[in-house]
Amino acid sequence: MQAMEFIYSLPSVVRIVAILVLAVLAHFVVRGLKRLSQWLLSLKLKTDTADAESFTRRYPKLATLTTIFVSAATFVIYFFAVGLVLREFKVSLTAYLASASVIGLAIGFGLQGAVQDVVIGLTLIFSDALNVEELVEISGQIGKVENIGLRFTTLVNFYGQKIYVPNRNITTISRFRRGAIRAYVDIQIPEGQEPKKTAAELHDMAKGIYHQHKAIILESPELFAVRRAESGGWQYARIKFRVWPGQGTLIETAFKQRIVARMKDIDPDYADWMVAVTYRVE
Repeated sequence: MQAMEFIYSLPSVVRIVAILVLAVLAHFVVRGLKRLSQWLLSLKLKTDTADAESFTRRYPKLATLTTIFVSAATFVIYFFAVGLVLREFKVSLTAYLASASVIGLAIGFGLQGAVQDVVIGLTLIFSDALNVEELVEISGQIGKVENIGLRFTTLVNFYGQKIYVPNRNITTISRFRRGAIRAYVDIQIPEGQEPKKTAAELHDMAKGIYHQHKAIILESPELFAVRRAESGGWQYARIKFRVWPGQGTLIETAFKQRIVARMKDIDPDYADWMVAVTYRVE
């Protein structure tokens, strides 16, 4: 407050210049905070394994609180910067600050929805309902949580679009375990074929489609040991995919068709039903 009194004790021209400088500084402070938070959220941490772990994966709650802090700080900085500018237009600073109260916002400006957004946003964070980088379904939208703010929760969907969901519209949250859907493909191995060799070839085909569609298949597919069916005695290979929710058609059509076509080259009697795609928890 002393700094503000000092500013308003200056001559009018100098005062206006000082306020404009403060407004510009406020803008750059906000940009700096946002860039710092983006750097922190994209930070890769060293682990005992070869792969680096992201900051958001290791500290999901801290990453989430970082986004809410930046959102709150942005509001506060801009709010006071606007107040300084309005002071030059003879707007009472005391009345302006009073309008920041929840009651003032709700009644004076008709922002009941905004108040709901803030309250629900804080509830989501401190109740562990949402964390940054989680893959979730909210209000019919599927995406990764990029930011949880005072007004909106931001998702990034399969197409890279940013979806801003008002916090008050969040009624149901579906969290995808480990951030994906698991598709299991069971492939019957034709009679007379070397099971391990055939399974290795199938695995190579799976990795090929993974490299072709990394936006849909989220990590390299895993091959399980060749198994023997309890009834019938035939052997099969199982391959696990982690795919983006709602994009299982790629596995059910393109990958399955490639497998069936390759198996028909080995055994002309090979049928579609010999390749089964299922979705389930590990």
